[in-house]
Amino acid sequence: MTSGGDAPGLNAVIRAIVVKAIKHNRWQVTGILDGWKGLLKGGSTRPIALREVSGILGLGGTILKTSRTNPVKKEGGIEQARQTVKNLGLDGIIAIGGEDTQGVAFALSENGIPMVGVPKTIDNDLAGTDYCFGFDTAVNTVVEAMDRVRTTTESHKRVMVVEVMGRHAGWIALQGGISGGADAILIPERPTNIDALCALITRRHEGGKDWSIVVAAEGATLTIANGKGGEGNMVLQDSEKDEFGHVRLGGIGQVLAREIEERTGYETREVILGHVQRGGSPTAFDRYMCTRFGLHAVRLIEQGQFGRMVTFRNNQITSIPLADVAGKTKTVPPELFEEAAYFFG
Repeated sequence: MTSGGDAPGLNAVIRAIVVKAIKHNRWQVTGILDGWKGLLKGGSTRPIALREVSGILGLGGTILKTSRTNPVKKEGGIEQARQTVKNLGLDGIIAIGGEDTQGVAFALSENGIPMVGVPKTIDNDLAGTDYCFGFDTAVNTVVEAMDRVRTTTESHKRVMVVEVMGRHAGWIALQGGISGGADAILIPERPTNIDALCALITRRHEGGKDWSIVVAAEGATLTIANGKGGEGNMVLQDSEKDEFGHVRLGGIGQVLAREIEERTGYETREVILGHVQRGGSPTAFDRYMCTRFGLHAVRLIEQGQFGRMVTFRNNQITSIPLADVAGKTKTVPPELFEEAAYFFG
């Protein structure tokens, strides 16, 4: 099953699981549809044969569809999931998803449902693994967009703010920004003083470089010189929360562009990449990693090692307990941001 936000590579994982499970083990494989929603109220599933995964290696999205349903928050949700597993005769479930998905997988595992996790999130912020698939594709999308934005930014002598994904961790902004030659990078882990940012841009322009590109993670926070804003405030589209308690972020690009133009006098525009970062075909690296993740997930089931998540650590595919992942976030360490800061301004 696939759950949470889609990411390039989901179908590559599904393909690897199905190929190994059927060709090597002669197992029957069931696809659970629409994420955790598919385990509730009797289940929504479909059998998956080899022919159904032929040609999906480079296909974006997920053939099993997805949702942000949280069975733990549904009344009787865990019992419904357990009953569905029993009715379908499932020997184990491979849950492909990020922090929220693995948190639910842990909760279900603690309630007797045999679970194996596969780490997916373009934000790359899942604890316990050095890499989550989808991240490389997202970063490449950001860099391509920055390469395109640069020409129009230079031509018009503008400041361009590129808003990228990253709720609580700035991995996409950091790696995409460095690789794309950003002049400033804003990440959630480090509140940004708007006056200091504008001073940096002004020094750059007064020094003869009459254009700038600022990359901002959607979850980055802003303060001003007199200290207002405390540790920094997120920019929200609205205050409603999904079933995992997340508010809808977005809009920091617009806010930054307005503030920079008002404070510096330089024409400033924003580019919000949004879901473009999630879409399209996965890169070769993501296809390779997804294939390895899928194969190892089946291996865990072969060995009866449930309650664990596949991980990539120290250049090796291994696994860790779901308990070590649930409720934890991998954030950008200060030293990596300091490396990026050498190129600011």
